[in-house]
Amino acid sequence: MGLQVTPDANLIVRVPQKMPLGTIHEMVRQKLPWILRKQRFARENYLPATPRTFTSGEKFLYLGEEYELFVIPGDYGPLVFDGKGFFLREGCVSLGKWLFRDWYREKAVEFLSARVRHYAGMTGARYSRINISNAKGRWGSCSAKGVLNFSWRLVMAPREVVDYVVVHEVVHLEEMNHSKRFWQKVKTLAPDFLRAKRWLEFHHRSLHNGVE
Repeated sequence: MGLQVTPDANLIVRVPQKMPLGTIHEMVRQKLPWILRKQRFARENYLPATPRTFTSGEKFLYLGEEYELFVIPGDYGPLVFDGKGFFLREGCVSLGKWLFRDWYREKAVEFLSARVRHYAGMTGARYSRINISNAKGRWGSCSAKGVLNFSWRLVMAPREVVDYVVVHEVVHLEEMNHSKRFWQKVKTLAPDFLRAKRWLEFHHRSLHNGVE
């Protein structure tokens, strides 16, 4: 039997097909304090996705910070970020989703590559290449051939969350498992990794805000 509290505080119960209903109820009853604690945490931390219209005033995430969007006329690039906000050309609103996707992907290549080099340099781990993917649920992975894969959506998350995912995959270059030794290495490089894991668990929908 398995219990899971989803990011929006719903309870999922997984049991064998022929388990008696009374047994299920009793096991849930025994776990009730844990369930209520998890649901309370979820309600306090859950961040739902927001439908996008790409109009002035909307907020978009970049490295954990929200930046306002301004739709203005002009002949500059279709989408510009000046460190304080996003500027979308008036005639390109209908392309907003794709323009933001391309922008995030470009930043992901730049930022994630730099963080991989940083942590691989610290550990001496060797990788063959970095691939930025369109994955919607798997934030990172490491292949047996040393290929590191990351979702471009990660650059919406706070820096410490991005770093945790990078560390997780860099450590996999040497430890292709989730053993105690693996987690010890992760903790050495990212001491606050549990907080980063919780952030992804409860805020992952914010990384799908209308640009998927």
